[in-house]
Amino acid sequence: MNNAHLHLVVNHLPIIFPVVGVIILLIGIITKSDVSKRNAYIVFVLGAAASVAAIATGEGAEHAIENIQGVSEKLMHDHEEAAEIFAGMSFFLGVISLLGLLTSYRNFSVDKLMPVTIVIVAGVSLYFAQEAGRTGGEIRHTEIRSGAAIQDAGENSGESDDD
Repeated sequence: MNNAHLHLVVNHLPIIFPVVGVIILLIGIITKSDVSKRNAYIVFVLGAAASVAAIATGEGAEHAIENIQGVSEKLMHDHEEAAEIFAGMSFFLGVISLLGLLTSYRNFSVDKLMPVTIVIVAGVSLYFAQEAGRTGGEIRHTEIRSGAAIQDAGENSGESDDD
């Protein structure tokens, strides 16, 4: 298993964990289940830990694929920037989830606000997760690149839209 493969194995986890966490947290909010809310907080913390693994394997993946034909330095840079923002959001979500876990066990008054606050932060985090995932996919999957990137590739291959 090379660095690129290892990155592909772990990079989906920081995206999947918050999706699962939001579902569990919404169930906890709707059913007023403290156990469900606490489980969601734990899932968010696991997502933050998975972000560490994804970031740690990213540099090695970049070196593994940077000389492959069709791999763009700009696309890799865009992905790296998006991944760093998402990792920061994921870490923040993990920290406030730990806070939510603490407040739920200690019965602090702020405990009532934590689920809604955390679901909002998780929603923002998922936006950045989508951006990191999209930009990462664009590196090797030309079919998902934006119209401008596809048009540039078509122009470089001699194709024309003129009929």
